[in-house]
Formats: sequence, C-alpha cells, structure tokens
Amino acid sequence: MTRAQQIGVIIGLAIVAAFTMLRASDPPLLRQIRDVTFDEYQRISPRAFEPTPVRIIDIDEASLKEFGQWPWPRDRLALLVERLSDLGAAAIAFDVLFAEPDRLSPRTVMRDVAGVDPTLLSRLPDNDELFAQAIAGRPVVLGFGLTTEGNYRPPVKAGFAFTGESPVNAPPRLDAATPVRPQLQLNATGLGHISLNPGNPSAVVRKVPLFLTDGEQLYPNLAIEALRVAQGASTYVLAAAPEAPDTLTSVKIGEFVIPVTASGELWLYISPDVPQRYISAGKILAPQGVDPQVAAAIEGSIVFVGTSSAGLQDIRTTALGQNVPGVSMHAQTVEQILTGHFLSRPDWADGLEILAIAILGTLLVVLTTFVSPAVALACGLCLTALALAASWFAFSAWGLLLDPLAPIIAGSITHFAATSFRILVIDRERRAVRRAFGQYLSPSLLFRIEHSRDAMRLGGDDRELTVMFVDVRGFTELSERLQPAEVVRFLNTLLDALSRHVTANEGTLDKFIGDSIMAFWNAPVDVKNHPAKAVRAALAMRETLASLNASDAFGFGPEYQVGIGVGIHTGLACVGNMGAETRFNYSAVGDAVNVAARIESACKEVGFDILVSETTAGELAHFALLDAGLLGLKGKSSRARLYAVVGGEHVRGSSAFAEMHRIHTELVAALRAHSAETRKLLNIAKLKSAELTATLPQFYSRLGRRADHFRDSPGNDDDGIGAALPHETKLHLEP
Repeated sequence: MTRAQQIGVIIGLAIVAAFTMLRASDPPLLRQIRDVTFDEYQRISPRAFEPTPVRIIDIDEASLKEFGQWPWPRDRLALLVERLSDLGAAAIAFDVLFAEPDRLSPRTVMRDVAGVDPTLLSRLPDNDELFAQAIAGRPVVLGFGLTTEGNYRPPVKAGFAFTGESPVNAPPRLDAATPVRPQLQLNATGLGHISLNPGNPSAVVRKVPLFLTDGEQLYPNLAIEALRVAQGASTYVLAAAPEAPDTLTSVKIGEFVIPVTASGELWLYISPDVPQRYISAGKILAPQGVDPQVAAAIEGSIVFVGTSSAGLQDIRTTALGQNVPGVSMHAQTVEQILTGHFLSRPDWADGLEILAIAILGTLLVVLTTFVSPAVALACGLCLTALALAASWFAFSAWGLLLDPLAPIIAGSITHFAATSFRILVIDRERRAVRRAFGQYLSPSLLFRIEHSRDAMRLGGDDRELTVMFVDVRGFTELSERLQPAEVVRFLNTLLDALSRHVTANEGTLDKFIGDSIMAFWNAPVDVKNHPAKAVRAALAMRETLASLNASDAFGFGPEYQVGIGVGIHTGLACVGNMGAETRFNYSAVGDAVNVAARIESACKEVGFDILVSETTAGELAHFALLDAGLLGLKGKSSRARLYAVVGGEHVRGSSAFAEMHRIHTELVAALRAHSAETRKLLNIAKLKSAELTATLPQFYSRLGRRADHFRDSPGNDDDGIGAALPHETKLHLEP
C-alpha cells in the first residue's frame, strides 16, 4: 500500500466514523429528511380509501350559509345529536371545544338586558342545559384542547390496564387542558383530547398521540375514545416493553390492537381526502328530514362532527401534501384502525441504519482505494439502489418505515473518497498550481493559465468590452459610524452578494476597490450579447440589494437603506496582463474603462442607480430604458447621452412602462420648450414611476433641476428614449 493509499483509507474511515456518529446522534436535520422520505413513500402509494363505518358531519360552507355563522347555538347542536342518535350512530364525537357558556342562549342574552324580570329569566330556555340533556345517555364524546394556563384536568371516562410496568410517563405531557362545561363533561359518555401534534414544530401531521399524561393519569385522544364508546368498551389495555420502562408497544381497544411508538403515537397512513367521508351538517338538520341514503350511511357508524370551512382555521397538512380539515385526521385514525393498515418504525430500525453506514461505508472506502474509482462508484450506486429498493419493499409489503439514507450516505462517502484519492495522486501538480495562484487570480484567468502556454506573458489585446463599475452610496459617512471590523463585515456581505451576479452572467471580476467593484465582459473569452448580460447582472444586483435591505442583512436597522450606483459602457479597451514580470494582474485599461467609471459617478447627479451609455443602450433592444439626458463626464470634452435602466424584458413589455415612456417623452419635450406643463408632467411622472421601481421617483425628483441636460439635446421626436423600442411601438405611444 502506497502512502497516498494509506492517506486515502485514513481519510475515508474518518469520514465514515464521523457520519456514523452523526447518525447515532440523530440531529433534527436528519429526522426531517427521514420524515420527508417517508412522506414521499406515502405519496407514491397512499392508503387506499375503503368504505368503513366512519363519517364526518361537516359544518361546511353550505351549512354555515344555511344556518348562520359559527358558533351555532347549542340547542341546534342538541338537535344534531338527537337526529344522529335516532339514525343509529354508534358514537358521536365532537371535534369542537365547549369551554365557554353559549352566548346565544336566550337566558344569557336576556340577562344582559336591563329591567328584565328575574322570574322571566328562570323560565327562558338555556341552550347549555338543552345540549347537556341531549347528550345524556347517548354515545357522545366531547373534545378538550391543550393550554398553558390554569391546571384543569378533565375527568377520564375509561379505565386502564397495563401488561408489564406502568407506562404512565411514556406519552407526551399534558400540563393543562381547556375546560369543558361542567354539565357537558358530566353527561358525556367519553372525553378525548383533540390535539394532533402537540409540541411538534412541523406543520405536517405524521403521527397522532393516542394518549397524553400528566405523570399520574393517562388521557385518550378523541379518535380512540370514539372507538371505545362505539364498542361499549370500558378499558384501554396498554402493552409496555418488558425491559424498557415507560415504553409502549401496543394498545388494545375492545377488539382492536394498535401498534404504537414508544411514546404511544400512531403513525398515520393517510389516504387521499375524498367526498365519501363527509356529510354536510345541513343534510342532518334539514327541516324536511334526513335523506334515506344519508340515514343509511349514519347507521352503525362512528360519526365525527367538525368543520371544513377555511374561515374556522382547522386545516392541517397531511403527509400527502394535502390541506385537510383537522376532523379528517381523527376520522382517518379510526379508519386506519378498523382496516388494520398500519405503519410502524421498529425499535431496531435505528441500529440497522447506523450499522449499515459503518459497514457499507468501510467497504466502499476499501474498494475506492484498491480498485478504480469508476468500479467503486458503480458499487456505491448499486448499493444505493439496493437500499432504496429494500426500504420501499419493506414499506409496501409490511408497512415498515426504514430510512434508505444510510446506504445513500455510504455512496456519497465513496464518491468523496474517490475524488480525494484522485486529487492526491492524479491531480497533484495542478493542485499545486491552483494552491499557489488561486488566492490572487480570478477563476477565468486561472483556467486560461492552465490551458494556454503563453498566458503568463505581459501584454494585452484590444477588444470590445462592456465595462461595469459599482459603488456604494454614502460609504464614507457609513464607515465613520462603524468600527473597522464592522466595515469589513459589511463590505464582505455586500460585495459577495453583488459580485456573484457578475460571474453568473459570464462576466469577469477585475478587482474590488474599497467599496467598489470593477467588472467587464467579453474577455478573456468571447461572450455573446455581452452588453445585455452586463445589464442583467446590474438588475440582479438591484434585486439582491433590495432583499438584503428588507431582511436587514447588514444589521443597520430598517431606517437605513444601503444604496449603490452602477455605470455601464461598451467600447474598445486593452485587456491583458498588466504589471511587472514578477507580479501582474489581468485587467482592462482604456477610454471605455474611464467612461464607465464616470457614468457610475453620474448616478449621484441623476438620482438613479443604473445608468448605461448610448453605445450600450443601442444593444439593449429588449430592455426598458429611459433617456437620462446629455451629461458632462469628467475628463471628456463633449457631453454623453445616458440612459436609465428601468428593468428587463418583462418590464419592457408591460403596459406600465409603455405609459411611463409616453409621459417621459412628453416631459422631455416640455423641458426643451420651457413649457408651463413641465411641473405638472413631473408630478405625474413621479406618481407613475413608483409602479415600476422604487428608485425611479428620485430620478424624476431631480429631473426638474436638470432641464439643461435636455434643452441642448437634438430636437428629434423621442430624443432617443425609445431607442430600444420597436418603431411601431414608439408610434403607438406618441401623444
């Protein structure tokens, strides 16, 4: 074994050990990835909907429209209970909280009316009493929620039996519950909690806790309490792990045995939300009576009363990615128990996945070291495919949830080890060159050095370039307010975010000059449509800066907004290696560079963030441009026409820009003619410009003080504003 192979094995095994320990610690990120994998399995093969004696009485939009907004008076709920009971419902479970008195009760309403005879109040009906009378002696289960206030504990209507040690501390904690009206909790046959994922930050409901605990007593959830009441069972039988205290394995309710997690949760195997589950509450409360088909669906069924109305905000997300009413999750829990289709993640699953990472990772590291990387990569891909297939088969055949991530990580380790081996052995010389020069040269120049023998010589070539200068506005004032280290952090954050758009649009980063960026296009390699790509980079910088300001990425507070100025010019420049024989830079020099820098400086005078020269504008046929006038540039004998870049192709084709262009044309004409309409047009332009970009109103605020920039312009119709517009479009927009 060579020294390089020894190093490769050591590095590979160290990575395997690190991933093995990472999986053993099971951080939240890995759990989230695992959950998403299991969600995808369910989306590929969801539980098929099977007709079961489970129905949802839906307080839907149609019911609310017919009987009024929620909450309904409880005498109406009493009627609902009576009709469902008369139709033969095996259990009636309310996914509704009854914590407060009925405010619509006649006795409650009249009590607040001044001067009402107290004897009259006692004769008025009380809706809570009517509802309590309706549920008495009927198979009704009421729900309670969780709260952080008070110390209310609901009564438990069932008994508990344990096989093995008491698992009373296994389920999630119940600190306090929302109270249920005393009359109602006394007359209800069952009480269950309606919380679907307490303490879980995920919006997706994947597991439902069948019980909660306060450390002394267990409290069932609404679904299994409805199942208990429907069977007439009086006791829950909980099976605990024989050698693991406070660990559950299964729950028996009447005739049904339910596999659960160690904390007593049921993995939900979701079926798509289908209309067959739902019966509108309006059909039960219909004055003309209940339709025979509806009556047949209710008879012998476990009925859940809840709402699908979005306005009542009881919408949950399933593993299938559907947004469904919360009551549907309770109904699906019972459906799953009745059909016997369960998902489970066995206790040995974690150990198997950890062992797979260690063994397969080690095997692949050895293969990568002693055989070709291609063979090792093929083995890794095969193992990954095998792990995925085995995981899927376990899910589809037995409902087992096994994470295929372990062999996939092992395959990634193999690829990493193969790459490292090639870097150490095959690419040693190239790696040495990159290490020596990578800190000083841009990636494009480094590529050129690697692939060209004469790239290291001094000299340059004349090329047409599009040059960009970017400068931070108010940087001097800002740097006075900050500590040096804070200034560095600010510049690193800003320049890193902005410079990415240069390389993303095939540009070359020349240099960073304090708070400024110099970049150019069309060198060292040819770039097609380089003026357009430079402007796209500038527009992307505008969007990125707005996002950084909005998120307060610089930590200056919302009251301080960082601004930039961008100047772009296209022209002839000399580009190449500049400097001394022993130290040089790849850069561009010439009049085109100077003009671009002067255009960037003009952004302050114009009051706009992106300006381009007339030469560049001539190549921007599909961009939204507005004439910024003829401005004198420092060091230039004649004035230069500049254009403000409002937006890209999408803005260029919008009706808002078409209207803005028409107004701008009229405004420029008014400025040349010293028209009395100038002020009015300026005000209109300020208002309209806000629809396009936040930086445009300031442009028009300063335009009134720059009338001379337009009065000395040639007196053609549109003054070049529409140079990037098709001829027929310009004619259409003329006033």
